[in-house]
Amino acid sequence: MIPSVTKVPIPYSLVVPARKEEETIGQVLRNIQSNIQNMTDDLIVVDGHSTDRTVAIAEQYGARVIQDNRRGKGNAVRLGLAVAQHAITVFIDADGSHDPTDIPKLIAPIAAGEADLVIGSRMLGGSEELFGCVSEVIRLLGSLVISLSINYRYGVRLTDYQNGFRAIRTEV
Repeated sequence: MIPSVTKVPIPYSLVVPARKEEETIGQVLRNIQSNIQNMTDDLIVVDGHSTDRTVAIAEQYGARVIQDNRRGKGNAVRLGLAVAQHAITVFIDADGSHDPTDIPKLIAPIAAGEADLVIGSRMLGGSEELFGCVSEVIRLLGSLVISLSINYRYGVRLTDYQNGFRAIRTEV
């Protein structure tokens, strides 16, 4: 059960891993700023050495830009977590596939002390990724099979273990 979303703003750091996202990052950051209404003062873009205007656009929106060390998205996530300033860190993809208005629902279980990690799910609705080409559907089906295997093996309830929209207690 998802706890009710509190009316009191819960401070969190927001990390956006990005690489060559000049086409989408401006809109993502604009959506974040217009929808979270100053709930975070710690906006971090971890850039994967983009050769386009990703960094310049992120800086226009006041993001703190950190360059990763060319070791992939997982490492970018770890770098973002290492520099996060708040007790909760939220990750959102730079491609616009996640809705920042869902951030309060994502962080609520952590703020309530009910979870250390919350992962959004493309399988539960609200994701633009469910409306794609055949290759995306095949990839999502593969992800679903792996999620079911993880659930069976470890006795957990995951629907989308690979989703980039997640929140974590920063100290974890």
